[in-house]
Amino acid sequence: MFLPVFIDSTLYAIRSTLYNVSLMELAYLTDDIPGISLSFKERPEDFVVEEVPAYEASGEGDHVYCWIEKTGVSTHRAVQQIASYLKTEPMRIGIAGLKDAQAVTRQMMSIEHVDPAHVQAMQIPGIRVLSVNRHRNKLRIGHLRANRFIIKLRGAQSGAYEQIKIVLMHLEKRGIPNYFGPQRFGARNDSGQIGKAFIQKDYFEMASIIAGRPREDEHAGVRAARMLFDQGEYARAADEWPRDFKQCMKIARVMAKTQGNARKAIFTLEKKWIWFFINAYQSELFNRVLSARLNIFDQIQTGDLAFKHTNGAVFLVEDAAVEQPRVQNFEISPSGPLFGFDMIQPCGEIQKLEHEVLDAEGLKPEDFYRPGSLKCAGARRPLRIQLENPEVENGSDVHGDYVELRFSLDRGTYATAVLREIIKNDAK
Repeated sequence: MFLPVFIDSTLYAIRSTLYNVSLMELAYLTDDIPGISLSFKERPEDFVVEEVPAYEASGEGDHVYCWIEKTGVSTHRAVQQIASYLKTEPMRIGIAGLKDAQAVTRQMMSIEHVDPAHVQAMQIPGIRVLSVNRHRNKLRIGHLRANRFIIKLRGAQSGAYEQIKIVLMHLEKRGIPNYFGPQRFGARNDSGQIGKAFIQKDYFEMASIIAGRPREDEHAGVRAARMLFDQGEYARAADEWPRDFKQCMKIARVMAKTQGNARKAIFTLEKKWIWFFINAYQSELFNRVLSARLNIFDQIQTGDLAFKHTNGAVFLVEDAAVEQPRVQNFEISPSGPLFGFDMIQPCGEIQKLEHEVLDAEGLKPEDFYRPGSLKCAGARRPLRIQLENPEVENGSDVHGDYVELRFSLDRGTYATAVLREIIKNDAK
């Protein structure tokens, strides 16, 4: 019988990567298979995603459920446009998940206290209403079972079809590394470091990353505003910021009015933005643990906290040999940390391993606590996800040849986790 254990060489190899993984590309599960030069999202219709609802609308209630198809429109933008069209508040609109702008997406939205006929008759560029029904409750983030994807990969060389099938075979057998995708870390890939500064209560560093630190690849106006901020010219920086950068502008104005009080500036931000940064930092640390454990991410260890895929519960593994068959059947998977002050802890070597990540950051679990609504309890997340119903076929249209992928993923997971294993880069 296979008995998964942490032998010294494995543990050493894992620990040796924990401190450096943020400085290099995250590990690939299929690193022995060369990457394929491909492009995707050249046009919205090349990337189609459709929600699989968690439940059907009942036909009764104060909330109108509308099934929409949007093209080239982000979820946030769609909410704003629908609210404006219906003359209601965006807060009265519920969504189950966020979807990319550069895609064709079909998703459900709930709208409180509106006439279904008005919803059905909406005429908004890039948004089409497919169906309308009533239900009793507002949609919340996570109120979906899965997402279905249809992705056209273009520019493939000869042999790409067979190579992609091999990658999908590995992913279907072992699971997909449940990395948080680059979307989680912002356009400048620094949202995690902003979150870290908040946890460390280094508000000046936090403000400086958000509104300062210019980069050569940024727009000239943005670069100028960041340079002024770094020079302490906060009022001039606020005037220089383009209108779309409201949070940066706000920080700069408060810093100007308070003689550089970064704490006051940060706490003028909406809490949803602060939470975004905290979550990004948790995600960054989770990715480090997953990258380090990737060679055994489908092997349960004694002391692990196993994640039940049916209901999201976790339990302590007391005998790895007993639980491993359930891993192979995708009933459970090892979990990784979304660090917080009250996160349930694994035991033994697994606990030591995860704590070394925080030690390297100079942090302890209690550092994630603060009074009020910004205290971060923490959670567990499975190290892998199941690739459901994968299909691949060659095709051609007016834009040329392509390889088409079809698959489903559980809610809260990223199609880029599949694509990066095929392309071997940070697919966005």
